[in-house]
Amino acid sequence: MSFEGSLAKSVVAAGKCLGCGVCVVTCPFNCLEYKEGKPVLINECNVCGICAQACPTYEWSWSELENFVFGRERKTEEEFGVYRRLVVARAMDDRILETCQDGGVVTALLLFALENGLIDSAVVSGISQEKPLYPIPKLAMTPEEILECAGTRYSYSPSILALTEAIKQRKTSIAFVGTPCQIRAIRKMQMLGLKKYTRPLKFLIGLMCSECFTYEGLIEKYIHRTLGLNLNAIRKMNIKGRILIRTKSEVKTIPLAEAKQYAQKSCRFCKDFSSELADISVGGLGLEGWTFVVIRTNKGQEVFEEAEKAGVLEIRSAEKNEFALSLLVKLSRKKRESADR
Repeated sequence: MSFEGSLAKSVVAAGKCLGCGVCVVTCPFNCLEYKEGKPVLINECNVCGICAQACPTYEWSWSELENFVFGRERKTEEEFGVYRRLVVARAMDDRILETCQDGGVVTALLLFALENGLIDSAVVSGISQEKPLYPIPKLAMTPEEILECAGTRYSYSPSILALTEAIKQRKTSIAFVGTPCQIRAIRKMQMLGLKKYTRPLKFLIGLMCSECFTYEGLIEKYIHRTLGLNLNAIRKMNIKGRILIRTKSEVKTIPLAEAKQYAQKSCRFCKDFSSELADISVGGLGLEGWTFVVIRTNKGQEVFEEAEKAGVLEIRSAEKNEFALSLLVKLSRKKRESADR
C-alpha cells in the first residue's frame, strides 16, 4: 500500500489530514517530510504501508482500539468512553497555578513524574520563540521546560514529531500529552508494534478537544488584526462558553460562533471529544481554577494516585460537579453526531 494510493488520496486530498505527523515519524525510509501542516512525499515510496496503518484517520476501528487499550469495548452508557475514576483536581504548587490553564493537573503530573524518576522527559506543545502564541512540538526534559509549556494552545501542534527527538536523545521513559487524534495515532503505533517509538512511552495524557483553530485565521487575522491586540501582550487564552483572551490590563472575548470560521476543517471528521483512548483525560469543562480528570487505565490510575498520595494535587469528587459532568456528556455526544453528519 503506497502513500500515494492511501493517505495522499484518501486523507490529504480529501481534506481529512489532521496534521499530526505520525506518517512522517513512522516512515522507515524517510520518504515523507512535514511541510505546512501536511505530509509531503520527497522520495519514491517503498510501499510498506506503515504510514496508512499508523494514521489516526485512515481505516480504523473504535472497537479494535478499545479492545487493545482496555480489553473490552465501551458500554452504551459510557458516553465519554471507558474509565475507572472521575475527579476534579488542581495543583498545589503556586508556580503551576500562576501559569496553568485551569487546575494545572497536567503540569503537576508531569513535574511529579519527572522529579520522582517515573519519566525522563515529556512530549508536549511549546511556544515558538519567533512567533507569539504559535505552538510547536517540544521535548521537555527539565522542570523548567515543563513549566514553560504550561497552558493550552488553541492552534494545532504536531507534537508526535517530537518523538523523533526523544529517540535521538535516547530517552527511555516518556510521557506524552496530546489531542484525541494524537492519542489515537499513538495507540495505532502501539498496535502495529512500532516499539522504537512506543516502548519508551510510559503514559498518555489526552486533552479534551472540540476542535483546533488555524493560527493564521484566529490568531493573526482575528485577534491581531481585527481586535488589534498585540500578540506578545497576551498572557492567557481560555474557552468558557466563549474564547477569553487575557492581557495584563484587560480581558477580550470572542463568541465561539464567530471563531468557528477559523476552525481547522479536518477536525469535523473527528468523533472523539474527551481523548477516550488516553490513560488519563483532562479538560476545563466550564470549571474555574480546576481540571476535570477522567482516569481510564490501570497505568493512568497508578500515576495519578501516586501524585495524589504525594500531596501535589488537591482532589474533589467529580460527582458533585454536575454541570461539568453533564457538559462532558453533551460535548462527547455533539462531537460524535457532528462527525456522523
